Amino acid sequence: MDTKMFCFQCEQTAGCAGCTGSAGVCGKTAATAQLQDALTGALCGLARAAMDGGADSDTDRLIIEGLFATLTNVSFDDRALEQLLARAEREKERLQPGCAGCAAPCGKVENYDLAALWGEPDEDVRSLKSLILFGLRGMAAYAHHALALGHSDEQVNTFFYRALYALGEDLTVPQLLPLALQLGEVNLRCMGLLDGANTGAYGAPVPTEVTMTVQPGPFIVISGHDLHDLKLLLEQTVGTGVSVYTHGEMLPAHAYPALHAYPQLKGHLGTAWQNQQREFADLPAPILFTTNCIMPPKPSYADRVFTTGVVSFAGAAHIGPERDFTPLIAQAKQLGGYAQPHTFTGMNGGSKLTTGFGRDAVLAHADEVLAAISRGDIRHIFLVGGCDGARPGRSYYTEFVQQTPPDTLVLTLACGKFRFNDLDLGQVAGLPRIMDMGQCNDAYSAIQVALALAEALGCGVNDLPLSMVLSWYEQKAVCILLTLLHLGVQNIRLGPTLPAFLSPGILQYLVKHYHIAPITTPQQDLQALLGR
Repeated sequence: MDTKMFCFQCEQTAGCAGCTGSAGVCGKTAATAQLQDALTGALCGLARAAMDGGADSDTDRLIIEGLFATLTNVSFDDRALEQLLARAEREKERLQPGCAGCAAPCGKVENYDLAALWGEPDEDVRSLKSLILFGLRGMAAYAHHALALGHSDEQVNTFFYRALYALGEDLTVPQLLPLALQLGEVNLRCMGLLDGANTGAYGAPVPTEVTMTVQPGPFIVISGHDLHDLKLLLEQTVGTGVSVYTHGEMLPAHAYPALHAYPQLKGHLGTAWQNQQREFADLPAPILFTTNCIMPPKPSYADRVFTTGVVSFAGAAHIGPERDFTPLIAQAKQLGGYAQPHTFTGMNGGSKLTTGFGRDAVLAHADEVLAAISRGDIRHIFLVGGCDGARPGRSYYTEFVQQTPPDTLVLTLACGKFRFNDLDLGQVAGLPRIMDMGQCNDAYSAIQVALALAEALGCGVNDLPLSMVLSWYEQKAVCILLTLLHLGVQNIRLGPTLPAFLSPGILQYLVKHYHIAPITTPQQDLQALLGR
């Protein structure tokens, strides 16, 4: 079979090797994949053009938007990708006038051909460059959310240019390894930037119980991660009689005081992104996609799909930068919602969820946790979180949490928590055994909690009674993993499969230096983690 595309950036890539046919497992066509490669190559060229200076905040934004648009499940719209590609070419011309038509090219604005990366003969070089590229895409998502709230960081922006430039250079494994770990360091800074932006705008999250029952009347569903889009939607639905319900990674929004204060933010429906085609099929309401969570809509609800920001799907109504949500409000009123209360359930049948255990909420109980650890009342803490997906092996995470002993805590974050966040595991030492810390970017909160506990106990993070059991799907998980490696975190369990872009040599390096291991069975992993 002829190779029409190549993509192995997500966990569900075909055959755990790479999507090469007419369409990827995610649903993007070969033409879309090729455009994403061309856009990435143009951003590398833009980074080259900016090496002599001249880049400004608009250039920074273009780099971030362009990288974000190539993340899994963000843009399926060729026209939108072509527009970003054209913007990159115009910006290169602004930075290096006349270079594009020069008869003696010097390479200053030359785009990088990603076919050279996918065909790189040294598999370890290909592996590390892919790791860096996918980590950049993930970090761009966090930088984009912070930028929406007016926050940016010069060190983060500068690293985007430097790393994109490096992708097109003839570098060796010893040169690429430090760059990958530095990406983890910069991503920690970027997540901290976003954390400060969110808490500064909306307050520190507080533990909040969220219903999954949708009340009668018109409503809008908002999915994704961008809290700024939610805030604007809430402002525009005041007094309209239209309620707002979150979906997927928007669940933690209920825990932010400034968002929770809006009475029309009523609750949450559905689970993680991979179930949307079933959960939205008969929904009498419009759905707004704000970030990397959209799947190709089914005909049963395609006419109710709206996108905004860099999210785009051909044929879906797109809300532009002015963020005028009038069309959604009008459609919500037209559809009318449910006539009677309608209860959704989680993946285990629960109809209520609790979120909001950010670092402030957890550390408020730090003395109790430390005392309980000292007494032996809390034997171990597990961080079980990450991306969710459709692969059957992800039931591992439900079973793992169900089998954790009653004297252990389970911290969780990101959409992987929907595998078990509706379970009632009771309490330990007066605390709920499952504590939802928020979105994937709230890995920053989890890291801060771990560092604070280690400091209080006078030990290193790896000496804590703490284990990380992570699920991954897309590129934000990649940059978070690099952050954990930068911090020297050991003994991470990763699944449901290992990334296809990790070559045997690079995987062996991670095993040797960080003791990363694939998940096996819940029983075996629990025994190993509790016995060490």
